[in-house]
Amino acid sequence: MECVFCKIRDGEIPKKFDYNDEDVMVFADINPVRPTHILVVPKEHISDFPKLSDDTMNKLKKILLKMTEEKGLAGKGYRVVLNGGGAQVIDHLHFHLMGPMGLKVGW
Repeated sequence: MECVFCKIRDGEIPKKFDYNDEDVMVFADINPVRPTHILVVPKEHISDFPKLSDDTMNKLKKILLKMTEEKGLAGKGYRVVLNGGGAQVIDHLHFHLMGPMGLKVGW
């Protein structure tokens, strides 16, 4: 099965990035449930949380905090979600950053 996030990483699917470096890419979710709903995705294809290295987790945490500030979510309520163990729709580890939590869009 082909991975949509790997295709985005490889430029096969065009995407506007909010952040992009050699290890991590950040972009808007195509089905947002909050006014801000972005995905923070390691470029390495990691299938599930237990396979995530401490170094990669630390980098993802820093970028999640940076995006929380840049998107104006600090102090307004936000949610960071990670699905795993078969609960994820795309079998490539990624975090959802959503907020502010007081406003509804589709939930």
